[in-house]
Amino acid sequence: MSNQTTDTGRVGECCDPDSYRTTFSDRFARRMARRYRQHGLNSTQELLVGYLTEHGIEGASILEIGGGVGEIQIELLRRGASSVTNLEISTSYEKEAGELLEGSGMSGRVERRILDIATDPDQVGEADVVVMHRVVCCYPDYERLLASAGGHARRLLVYSHPPANPLTRLVIGWDNLLRRLRRNDFRAFVHPPDAMIEIAQQQGLSLRYRHRGWSWDVVGLER
Repeated sequence: MSNQTTDTGRVGECCDPDSYRTTFSDRFARRMARRYRQHGLNSTQELLVGYLTEHGIEGASILEIGGGVGEIQIELLRRGASSVTNLEISTSYEKEAGELLEGSGMSGRVERRILDIATDPDQVGEADVVVMHRVVCCYPDYERLLASAGGHARRLLVYSHPPANPLTRLVIGWDNLLRRLRRNDFRAFVHPPDAMIEIAQQQGLSLRYRHRGWSWDVVGLER
């Protein structure tokens, strides 16, 4: 397996790829990679990795949707996962992700693809584990995204999302307003938490873990 990025499908039928690349830019990717090198995973990432590790990932295949520079992937591989497929809409992460993989000795165990799984679910295979961190809030059609993610999880699905409270809605609403003024078409969303879980359950998954945090909630499901 190679960590070379391949463009294997349509990108963002309901989303503008250019706005994603503007928002999640090369500069953003450098900042994320630098933070990981200096501090490791943040607290929410630790929750996702902890949940998966507790449920067994030895030899597991990982599908991460919107994995960015790949911090979670590297840690899951270190903890026993066998391989990773990463799907992105923005191409801005690839340089930093490649350097992190090289530095961690994980090159060859990660395949990075430019593909919107909600638009083209048949273009990527199933995996034992599916991960989405800070992804659902960046996608308008959460039903389609979570249905595709859940349908690709042979054993486990874990994802994070912003809590649906007035403060979060205010912050994200203000951020969206600023983007509109700057003529950036990217928007963030606070989707209904229970409805998201229901979509995943419709794919044959059962709720096993739910963490409610100040800035991010984490949900874990198992088949």
